[in-house]
Amino acid sequence: MMNSEQGELKFLGFFGILKESSKIIFSWRKIFSQITLALILPLSFIFLAHIQISQFIFVDILRDQNALQNSTGTPPYSDKLSGTVSSKWVAFWLFKAAYFIVFLILALLSTSAVVYTVACIYTGKEISFKKVMSVVPKVWKRLIVTFLWTFAIVMIYNLVAVFCLLLPVLIIYMGFSNVGVAIFVILFLLYLAGLIYIAVVWQLAGVVSVLEDVYGIQAMKKSKALIKGKMGVALALFLLLILCFGGIQTLFQFEVAFFWSLSVGMRILIGIVCLLLLFNVILFGLVSKTVLYFVCKSHHHENIDKSILADHLEVYVGEYLPLKSKDVQLEQSHV
Repeated sequence: MMNSEQGELKFLGFFGILKESSKIIFSWRKIFSQITLALILPLSFIFLAHIQISQFIFVDILRDQNALQNSTGTPPYSDKLSGTVSSKWVAFWLFKAAYFIVFLILALLSTSAVVYTVACIYTGKEISFKKVMSVVPKVWKRLIVTFLWTFAIVMIYNLVAVFCLLLPVLIIYMGFSNVGVAIFVILFLLYLAGLIYIAVVWQLAGVVSVLEDVYGIQAMKKSKALIKGKMGVALALFLLLILCFGGIQTLFQFEVAFFWSLSVGMRILIGIVCLLLLFNVILFGLVSKTVLYFVCKSHHHENIDKSILADHLEVYVGEYLPLKSKDVQLEQSHV
């Protein structure tokens, strides 16, 4: 993409985006290595460490619960054990909350850094790690708003889905089991399709929030409009990243966190492999989503003037200036 004319971007498909993303990362491996070491590597480590620590705490809680159920001791002993279990559950959920906050912050900072860097490469603007890190803290606040809107949409969507899924359950309870199961399966598949669609829109909305002057619900609407005509490519890219991410998580869970028959050395080795794979997948995913953004813009004939984009990516008087919609949607090319 960085070596391609804007008119050629709209012809990039799934494999073209993968190839272009790889080319960008390898061509600018120094800056991306610095971003990875500063943000993406800690993000990956925290994610895997959270799985291991959660497993330790959860197993400890289950051990105490089993001891409580099998307890034949005096009430004071049972009460003490019950209090211990309750306190450990509180610690477990506090740990989960702390992990989520730290993970979210690092994820949004990583997104800001990579998207900003790719945009600078696209415009041919001089870029340095120091400049990226000075801009990122100001950019990621916009991503928080977009994330909160996405989170709210998902919550409302899930509440409506639960209400709708109660209908086939009620039909099954009334004795029409075959009809109820069929309706439940159809509604559940529709629910999954909708959830995936929201996730696909979100992945592009994050890029929009960094590069344009819209964020929150407006970024979601802009993303929805951009992926029209490129939905298949966006979906394929999303599913590929999910499969890679899920595969790494499953490998770590079953071979490191859960599979105690392996030696300590083997578990450490597999853990390191999972860490290496994970931060590469995250980096590649962020770069490819930014490439997808420019491909979608080109597909809709929304040419971005590189000089204008470069001006808006500059840090001016300590403030990040996002690309304005009037600059992004310069002119619609007519065929």
